[in-house]
Amino acid sequence: MTNYYKHETTIIDQGAQIGAGSKIWHFSHIMESAEVGENCILGQNVFVGNKVKLGNNVKVQNNVSVYEGVVCEDDVFLGPSMVFTNVINPRSAVERKNEFKTTLVKRGATIGANATVICGTTLGEYCMIGAGAVVTKNVKPFALMTGVPAKQTGWVSRNGVVLKDDLICPETGEKYRLEGGLLSLQDE
Repeated sequence: MTNYYKHETTIIDQGAQIGAGSKIWHFSHIMESAEVGENCILGQNVFVGNKVKLGNNVKVQNNVSVYEGVVCEDDVFLGPSMVFTNVINPRSAVERKNEFKTTLVKRGATIGANATVICGTTLGEYCMIGAGAVVTKNVKPFALMTGVPAKQTGWVSRNGVVLKDDLICPETGEKYRLEGGLLSLQDE
């Protein structure tokens, strides 16, 4: 008996670790050395490759493939049909599995629908990648990234609200400070 839900069309390879309270929906496949944390939701047609680590409370929307080399910390949101890569210069006739690059998605980050994240990058805590953006470089914590290639166009709070010049989240009242080009939650 499992302590998570899996739809009858889901394939979970022997050895995969799935945390309590997680839900895995139609036509998804979890490979043998993948780790999925507690209370995760994996939508329809999700693939989770070997050695992938998904923290707790990660939401993976429909049609997302999380390939070997990707690590998502707690509270990450992966939007519908977003894309991770794991090799910089893929070729069909050249074997490059020993060249997979690590992509780290830090706690609370959001990646919008149809965005692409090029391997070897780190996405900072609570950053937000806009729909359709293409991330080619590391992203600062709380940064709002949009466009192709993605460029920083603002800052967001932990709640995902775009911050104005006062750097106060209008939903929570949390105050942020900007020092040396990095945004952080102000100590209270």
